[in-house]
Amino acid sequence: MKIGILTSSRADFGIYLPLLHRLIADSFFETEIIAFGTHLSDRYGNTINEILDNNFEVKHRLKTLAEGDSPEDIALSIGESIKVFSSFWNTQKFDLVFALGDRYEMFAAVVAGTPFNLKFAHIAAGETTLGAIDNSYRHSISLMSDFLFVSAHDYQQRAVDIIQNSEKVFNVGALNIDNLIKADLYTLDEFRKTFNIDLDKPTILSTFHPETISYHENQEHISNLLGALGILANKYQIVITMPNSDTSGLMIRDEIEKFASKIRGVFLIESFGMKGYLSCMKYCSFLLGNTSSGFVEASFFPKYVINLGDRQKGRIVSPNIYSIPVIKDIILQTVDIIEHASPLQNLHIYGNGDASEKIVSILKQI
Repeated sequence: MKIGILTSSRADFGIYLPLLHRLIADSFFETEIIAFGTHLSDRYGNTINEILDNNFEVKHRLKTLAEGDSPEDIALSIGESIKVFSSFWNTQKFDLVFALGDRYEMFAAVVAGTPFNLKFAHIAAGETTLGAIDNSYRHSISLMSDFLFVSAHDYQQRAVDIIQNSEKVFNVGALNIDNLIKADLYTLDEFRKTFNIDLDKPTILSTFHPETISYHENQEHISNLLGALGILANKYQIVITMPNSDTSGLMIRDEIEKFASKIRGVFLIESFGMKGYLSCMKYCSFLLGNTSSGFVEASFFPKYVINLGDRQKGRIVSPNIYSIPVIKDIILQTVDIIEHASPLQNLHIYGNGDASEKIVSILKQI
């Protein structure tokens, strides 16, 4: 079976890792990676190097990224991505192509393949993020896919509701948990030597992406977040992983960079790589922001999460998560609550770490 793997960013590649290892190790499959989006961007860290550093061949490299971050830029990028992938799908043949998540560039790659009757498998289907236009892209990818792999029971039912066909939907758990169970994470000393960050110190791990529906509020949001972080920097060091390529993403980047230039103990990371990011999460005091990893990966350790705003609204909210508005005073009040909260118990929501094994088994059956 010839398999294509669509990967557009550091985030989806990290999630794919256990599936990639299993597919490539199995002679039943011929697996080819299709890299595009921010992977090929200097601004976003040329994260294609993370794929190569993991000893994977990147057979296909497609340049599709928008130059700016306005709604018009994003719309033009979708159109350009469809154009690029239309030519690509016209010359490349696959038995099945994997798409993951809800990014607009992933949507463009899939929609370009539909006239060619390509078969797609959608990973992380059925999830909902009401504060991002990506929510529409995710469900559209599901409707264009032949097989849907979901990470939890609640998402399975939602995916069935979307496509009205239960035989196409499989609850396999989250590939993220496979990563965590099998991960050889850095020790504190190894992390310090690799990234020059001492996680023995109290640390906040923060990632804040734009809200792409209420994008006119992003300036106020980042001002409130950085205002709170400025106060918290008196007792925590702050590790900030930089935002995705989204509407207003460049503005948020600029504000974060100006903030970091004035405050000591703030570290800006373009891309840790999966091992580095998960290691930082393991040792940090808590997470603060609006990233999906605050819902899946953080439930594994488990870590307290302060989830800001509406970007992730609609996801399963486990007991470790505090969802609050992006308001400075409320952020500080919630940090105080977490500092006095009881230690968390283990949370098992997203499977047992065998999602990649289940996906491969299903592929062989179908």
